[in-house]
Amino acid sequence: MSGSSATPGPASAPGSASEAASSSSSSSSVDTLIELRELTRVFAAERDWQQFHTPKNLAMALSVEVAELVEHFQWLRTGSSEELDERKREGIQHELADVLLYLVQLADATGVDLRAAALEKLRLNGEKYPAAVVKGDARKYDEY
Repeated sequence: MSGSSATPGPASAPGSASEAASSSSSSSSVDTLIELRELTRVFAAERDWQQFHTPKNLAMALSVEVAELVEHFQWLRTGSSEELDERKREGIQHELADVLLYLVQLADATGVDLRAAALEKLRLNGEKYPAAVVKGDARKYDEY
């Protein structure tokens, strides 16, 4: 997260949660949402930030991080990955991580099982957008 974020969040900083994440990613990737949830809980607890992590604050912080992600694509001629230099790719990687971490925290604060919700949404989207009907067509479901 950028230094301009008003809401404390899971930025990389010294501390046992970030050290755990760092050592975990070097040996075996932190590859589940449950592990990420636990790491963000510890990170916030070590800093006494749970008091700030209301659903409203987390949703607002998430939207700020999404905007910071979008900034990396603003004013690109085509928006294709070929236009992204190493510096931009690193910035995008960091912002995507911020988005994911805030999303995990927001789901935790609201009691949403992200994996189950994502699977359900994929099923619903499959019903809205049957491949046989919409293949190659980017219109919204109510336009075809």
